[in-house]
Order: sequence, then C-alpha cells, then structure tokens
Amino acid sequence: MPPRWFTTASTSVNEVYFDMESNGFEEEEEEPLTVKCRSCDEEYEADEAGTCKACYEKANENQEKLKREINDLKSKVSFLKLPSPSQDSVTYGHSLGTTDVVLVPSGDPSAPADASVPAHRAVLAIRSPVFKAMLENYMEESQSGTINIADVKWDTLREFVNYLYTAEATLDEQKAHELLKLGEKYQVNHLKEHCEKYLISTLKLDNNAMVNYPFACSYNAKELRRACLEELTANMEMLKKNEMYPEMVQNYPELVVDIYEYYLSKQPDILACLGATNNGTGN
Repeated sequence: MPPRWFTTASTSVNEVYFDMESNGFEEEEEEPLTVKCRSCDEEYEADEAGTCKACYEKANENQEKLKREINDLKSKVSFLKLPSPSQDSVTYGHSLGTTDVVLVPSGDPSAPADASVPAHRAVLAIRSPVFKAMLENYMEESQSGTINIADVKWDTLREFVNYLYTAEATLDEQKAHELLKLGEKYQVNHLKEHCEKYLISTLKLDNNAMVNYPFACSYNAKELRRACLEELTANMEMLKKNEMYPEMVQNYPELVVDIYEYYLSKQPDILACLGATNNGTGN
C-alpha cells in the first residue's frame, strides 16, 4: 500500500507527511502566513493586528484629531447660548431695531467720527462677566447704553463683537494678538483659546516664538506660553544666536531666566546631579 499523506490543524498551518526513507513522520514548516493590510495593502504577519503599524498609528492620530474637533465643536455650542444674528446684522447693525447698546472704539484716529458697533445687552452679558457687571449694575454704561472700548481699532472691535455672536474670526498674527488682548480684558476665555491655538500653529515661522513668549506672559496666555517655551528650548544654541535674544535679555531678563529654568526642568540627569550635590553639602 502506498504511503498516505496527513495534514494536521495547526495555528502555523504545518503539513505532516510520511518519509519513506526514515520510516517516520516529519513536519515541514511553511513560511509564516502573511496577509495584506486593510488600509494600504502592505503585507504583514498573520498574528499581528488587522492593520500594519503605520496605518494603526495614523488611525490613532486621526482618532485624536476627531476627538479634538468634537471637543472644539462642543465648546463652540456651549459658548453660543443665544441665537446668532446674521453676519450682515453685526456689520450693519444700524438696520437692526432690536439692538440696545453700542460699543465705541476710542483711540483709533482712522475710524469715522460716528464709529460704533451695535449689539444686544443680553449677548454681551452672557459672553463676558465684565460686560455683565457693567450692564446689570447701575453703572454709566448701563444707563447710557454706550460702552467705550479703549485702545482698539474699529475693525478689531467689529471682529470682536462678531465673535461674540458667531464664535468665528478671520485671523492673522496681528489680529490674533489684538483679539486675545480683548479676550483677556473682558474675560472671554473662548476667544482667548481660539487666538492661542492660531498663534501656536505659527510658532515655527521666523522668530514667532521669541515674539509671542513675552506677549503670552503679559496676557496670561498659558497654553501659548508653554508652547513658546517648548519651541525655544528645543535648541538652546540657536536661541542664543537669535538676533532678538539680546533684546529679550535687556527688556525681559526675568523671562530669559524662566526659559533656562524650563530647559533645566527637562533635563533629569542634570537635576539628579544638582540634587546629589545639594544633599552632599547639606543644603
């Protein structure tokens, strides 16, 4: 009778056959089974995950990005608690019969003599605790229906009021600085965060980290400050060669100290040596 062939069920898909010369069974191992990634068609071993490493990491990044977008949307919905008028209503507020307060830019020589931005008390009050205090108490602004906004351009003020209604703004670096200042002054935190995110996205351009670091410290922009420190301490040699570095040392010496302290805090080996030295001296 001729020899018979046998196969066994195995996770490695091995084939067992009868060896006529050795009168025994030998197991022949096949090459590891490979399959294709569902996303990019690259091959990977069967006992790995259902996607290759690159696609898996990309999927995680996309998931995190989606989570951030959802959180941003939830934050925007929470901020916009009142129905928003149209963009035209904000820009051409004189046509609205329901506005009951105007904001006037002071200190803008380029603005028309009658420059103002109409708004609704209810909107200002719910968006800003500072406006709320002005309008709900017996203050001059509440009685007159006019709020003077110092040191702001008319265009910036209109953009600011528009943001209170829509949670949207068209930004460049200068506009982001101006609106962040107003967000800090009137405690509109949602606007501050929006401007910080924009400025953080520009830090790798030219000297933006050097410019934005003192600004962030001046206006309590914590996320922007942290991002600037990360960027500045990524290459300390380049920092000292930066053309703006001497100016920062002269005008903001305490901020330069903060930069070096932050840099040292990221160096565990240096901190361990300093701790051992202090322990040895009894300090």
